[in-house]
Amino acid sequence: MGRRGRGRRLWVALAVPLLAACAVGPRYRRPAVPTPETTRGQRGPADPASLADSPWWGVFRDPALQALVEEAIRGSHDLRAAAARVEQARNQIAVARADMFPQVSYQGQAVRERTFVPLPGATGNPTLNSFLGTFNLAWEIDVWGRIRRATEAARADYLAAEAARRGVLLTLVSDVAQAYFELLELDRELEITQGTTITFQDTLDLFRRRYAGGIGTLLEVSRASAALTQARAGIPELERQIVAKENQLSILLGRPPSDIARRKPLDGESPPPEVPVGLPSQLLERRPDIQQAEQAVVAANADVGVAVANFFPRLGLTGLYGGQSSELENVVKSAGNVWAIGGSLAGPLFQGGRLLASYRATSAARDEAVERYQQATLQAFAEVSNALVTHQKLKGVHADRDETTKALQTSVALSLQRYNDGVANYFEVLEAEQQLFPAELDLARTQRDELVAVVTLYRALGGGWRLDVPGWSAAPDRSAAREKPSGE
Repeated sequence: MGRRGRGRRLWVALAVPLLAACAVGPRYRRPAVPTPETTRGQRGPADPASLADSPWWGVFRDPALQALVEEAIRGSHDLRAAAARVEQARNQIAVARADMFPQVSYQGQAVRERTFVPLPGATGNPTLNSFLGTFNLAWEIDVWGRIRRATEAARADYLAAEAARRGVLLTLVSDVAQAYFELLELDRELEITQGTTITFQDTLDLFRRRYAGGIGTLLEVSRASAALTQARAGIPELERQIVAKENQLSILLGRPPSDIARRKPLDGESPPPEVPVGLPSQLLERRPDIQQAEQAVVAANADVGVAVANFFPRLGLTGLYGGQSSELENVVKSAGNVWAIGGSLAGPLFQGGRLLASYRATSAARDEAVERYQQATLQAFAEVSNALVTHQKLKGVHADRDETTKALQTSVALSLQRYNDGVANYFEVLEAEQQLFPAELDLARTQRDELVAVVTLYRALGGGWRLDVPGWSAAPDRSAAREKPSGE
């Protein structure tokens, strides 16, 4: 019987770790997503190289813009809030994992009471003292993997929070770059409008002199005055938009509204003619929002495992060691020693359908997370395609509007020459100037849209995915940035 008893204990000792190594519930598998071989709108064969491989300072080379991005990374409240969420999720892993280990606590108690004690010969109610000091131990053996599944869910929540922080970084950099280019374009519009206002003022002055000299008409004066006031009315509106854009940038930088240091307005630079986008399948690894959505699936899948484990009994060990006595000094002496050790097995029999409903709810939550992940991937493919096609089409628009502007500039010069030669009236000059003004504004807006298209494409591709979080704020090589203007 001794050997047989020792053999049974050995089998039990071996079986417990084996059981503990098995976690109930479904194993995680990445949801299937239909992935196109090439991005719609991509020209030529697919190339693994991508704009997203470059750090942000390799794409946005303007030193003034780089300084703004660095300031935003240091001062953004949204980024700090995202970092705090990461820290919360990191500590939740430790909270969930703590149940894997024995839980040790202490307890002290001192009681003085008068009670009825029905003893022979006893008179009255005696006063009794009771002192207790113990260390308590409780340990749940994770046979079915309930604790490990909960830890897995907490770890997935942490990775999702980390991906969300990377998403905040990418969005912050992109928002700063886009607002910066929009600000430069507004500066250019203001510059064009102010120059046009001066031109229209000169025209009006000329018409007034001609009218005062009796060789002009009131119609000429009226039309020139209307052209001037219409152009001049755009100046305060543009100044308002510039202040609003500077305030928007200030918020992104994490500082009160103030002036934004920047270079001269847009001067005709354009992004590179071809921008590599890489393989569509790489988006699953590069885009922070897709990574966040996948970790939500992982967490939901682990929650299903927790719900399944709740159907099974919980196996635990409990222990107690300390002292108890009616005299305080005897609590720490052998005469007052108390101890206990035991095992527990507790499982559900009837819970009114709670466990089954919990399992169904977590399964439905997993299904929702899968659908959201698949939707996020499809949305990512569409965003990349939209940004790529926009970038490509704007090149043709830029070329046409540039040609239009040059033709109208020639028209203004020729009409002035014809007027000076006496073969045309000044209405022809005024008409040419009025056509040139909106054409110059359209060209400036197209230049802005081209630069913003690169920003949008960089964000859609999950730009900077090779950078770790501290690497986003690494100081770029400013000497290389000075060699080429932003967007080239």
